Amino acid sequence: MTKLTIVGGVYRERCSWPEWDQVFGSGGRAAAALGGIVTDLELVTYAEPGLRSHFLQYAELYGFALRTQEASQRISFDYVHPMSMPVIRPSPVRIGRLAPLEVDGDVVLRFGMMETTAKVSADCCVYDPQSAFAPEAFSANGSTARRLAVVANRGEILGMAGGADTETAARRILATEGAEVVVVKCGADGALVVTADGATRVSAYRSEQAFTIGSGDVFAATFAACWGVRGMDPNTSARIASVAVSEYVSSRSLPIRDPGLLTGASPPPLVAKPGEVYLAGPFFTMAQRWQVDEARRCLAEVGMSVFSPFHDIGPGLAGDVAPADIEAIRRCDAVFAILDGLDSGTMFEVGFARAIDKPVYAFAQAVKDEDLKMVVGSGCLVHDDFVTAIHHLAWRP
Repeated sequence: MTKLTIVGGVYRERCSWPEWDQVFGSGGRAAAALGGIVTDLELVTYAEPGLRSHFLQYAELYGFALRTQEASQRISFDYVHPMSMPVIRPSPVRIGRLAPLEVDGDVVLRFGMMETTAKVSADCCVYDPQSAFAPEAFSANGSTARRLAVVANRGEILGMAGGADTETAARRILATEGAEVVVVKCGADGALVVTADGATRVSAYRSEQAFTIGSGDVFAATFAACWGVRGMDPNTSARIASVAVSEYVSSRSLPIRDPGLLTGASPPPLVAKPGEVYLAGPFFTMAQRWQVDEARRCLAEVGMSVFSPFHDIGPGLAGDVAPADIEAIRRCDAVFAILDGLDSGTMFEVGFARAIDKPVYAFAQAVKDEDLKMVVGSGCLVHDDFVTAIHHLAWRP
């Protein structure tokens, strides 16, 4: 029976909305995702004693072996919401660098880590660099694998290989690392599977909710189980991984379902729809301005061009501001509205947009249902989860 060894970080994760307080990290989440799916499963990681004691319960619950080396620091990630920039403690510059973890195995899933690197010698390895700033090439630390798959997001692929074109960068990694396959995680655009024989686009799939913390970990873990352990072809493995991610971001539950069951699943494909969105919301207090800024950043991150009255028009006389706002609503493809506080200007913008048949996606966390009757009744799609509202606008029909 083929053994899968996962080497990666175990970190504390907290999120305010939706509430989340777990010990996972990439390594821990991947092991939990495959508990019961891969019979012979081991996680190798660093952990400070208190964290190790806590995480041992996860190993027993999910059914995997845990091998740790002692660390002196506990690393945590704090999010306001799943798309927010996390606060990392200790700050990255204060995280002590530890000796590399050395792992030999038949099949290894290697993640990049905050506090160290993993030197791997494997017959088959799936490598996810997990670094937004300086992704490390697989072989840079002396790692070797007879068969190698690199699974990374677009930014990491470009960071490792350079250039502006994702497929060209992936082909450079095939050549320089001797990889068998490079899988580029492209968010709402699915994944690009690049081999010597060509490039194949694998769809992403819709979900009711959009909890994005750890979605890439689940993708890499599922791909490793399918391609590395079960010997499936890379396109099939990436498709199953994409289905697993859709189920995870909707439910936040682990482990994943067995790949045999995921193979037969047929969730609706996700089709990202770019365009210009009008950002409606009050901006009269620091908290309101922070929320408008955050919505603007997140909408851009999912591929939308954003018109923000605060940023693009600013304060002014009613006779100047109102016509400019109305013209922008007419021009835009959709409206994203922040409804908390029931600001009169925002409610007018929502009503005007629906009157001219513009789709409206709204975030309302602290508004009574009775106060949303006209909004919902006129066809606006209202969510109480910020990230879900953002994504559903990007996925609109």
